[in-house]
Amino acid sequence: MSVITTYIGKAYKVFRGEVLVLPSRTAVFLFGLLLFLVPLMTAHPYYLSILTLAAIFAIFAASWDLLSGFTGQINFGHAIFFGVAVYAAALLNIYADLPPWLTIPLGALAAVLMGLIVGIPSLRLRGIYLAFATLAFPLILTGIILLIPGTGGTLGVSGIESVAPLSSSPVVEYYIAVSLMVGLGFAMWKITDSKTGLIFHAIREDEVTARASGINTTRYKLLAFSLSGFFAGIAGGLYVHHTGNAGPSTLALLLSFQAIIWAVFGGIATIYGPIAGVFILYPPMEYLRTAMPEYRMLAVAIIILLVMLFMPEGITTWVRDKIEKICPRCKLRNVATRKTCRVCTADLD
Repeated sequence: MSVITTYIGKAYKVFRGEVLVLPSRTAVFLFGLLLFLVPLMTAHPYYLSILTLAAIFAIFAASWDLLSGFTGQINFGHAIFFGVAVYAAALLNIYADLPPWLTIPLGALAAVLMGLIVGIPSLRLRGIYLAFATLAFPLILTGIILLIPGTGGTLGVSGIESVAPLSSSPVVEYYIAVSLMVGLGFAMWKITDSKTGLIFHAIREDEVTARASGINTTRYKLLAFSLSGFFAGIAGGLYVHHTGNAGPSTLALLLSFQAIIWAVFGGIATIYGPIAGVFILYPPMEYLRTAMPEYRMLAVAIIILLVMLFMPEGITTWVRDKIEKICPRCKLRNVATRKTCRVCTADLD
């Protein structure tokens, strides 16, 4: 019993030092906890389906932030990673009869390969030239897919959820999607909070200086493309097994721009910002689709414009800056009410 008490005490100490130390981290923890409690409040399949799709798109939006937000490699064709995984998972299930727990990671690996295919030719491009180059890849791939037999053409592939669903229970599907979102979101955050993340930041701020400092920027940009493709591929695999549809719409430019909107709305270069952006915007959009379809896009556009006008760095960044402040000496974040830094004890006022 004393051993268990000791471990519980150590776990609480780590939890208090890593989570409860900052309001933003506490808010993220409470948000994740709330998501796991949703099925206890409602088990309605429609609401769970919307939140399941929100969790899937949250992974997708965060994967865009990992690439474009942290390395500055603006990707206007991010849906290519999502769509490749969607088609790969669907075709592997139909023609190879593989279960979802195999098709999803294999679809993610296909997205990683696509990340290398997109990243290698784009290495010498920057800024708007890189953005337009990435914009072309989904268009090219869509044309290729429409010519390949067995992909369903413009109608795509359908019926996958009836033969290979994530689960027969909407509650279990919801928990699978939310658990993966929390786990992969944390993994992406840890990547950006590591030495690799610092190098990504350096490439974004000044690639020439980073290269002059001895950093192999080519290798790290390819790594960013591959990691981003992997996480977007997981989202694509989850999507096709949840909805049962694999069509050209999963490669559409609209999906790429939605990821950008979610990330900018929530807060770029945070990982949790795009996740929050999806959960703030996507459920109301789906509700308005049935309640007020004629005003749906207008209402969402007004919300986005207001946030961008008064919170140009994103809603989560704006809130975080209100409740926390950065130490001028060690650059660590502290609760806004503190007078001295929690680490170096420097004066915060």
